[in-house]
Amino acid sequence: MKAIADTAFIVAFVNRNDQYHSWATALAGRVDEPLLTCEAVLAESAFQLYSTSIVLDLLRDGLLKLSFDLQENLDQIEELSARYQDRRPDLADLCLVRMSELYPRHTVVTVDADFRIYRRNKREAIPLICPQNKI
Repeated sequence: MKAIADTAFIVAFVNRNDQYHSWATALAGRVDEPLLTCEAVLAESAFQLYSTSIVLDLLRDGLLKLSFDLQENLDQIEELSARYQDRRPDLADLCLVRMSELYPRHTVVTVDADFRIYRRNKREAIPLICPQNKI
């Protein structure tokens, strides 16, 4: 499975009390290559889980892989930020939209409904993997 991991997936996977934990663990069981992500998503995840070490373990164990350089994509992130300013997107979401452009064969794993609004390459819907009936 070629996919890009959002914060909510990571939090749901780790937190047994999360409403999407079963969905996230089932999905993780089907992962045959690391899920790509960015540092902004890892920072959000560590904050929400109150644990940097757990997030680092997901990288070390190979469930996740960093695959984004914000500095190299700064112009595109600024453009996305301006385009979606009315939605007040966080940096992680903007990075994932850009990653979807860079990795067009990857789907974004999320529970965030904003990804139904965001577009890659200005007009193209972003392919998503989300819990049934969530978005």
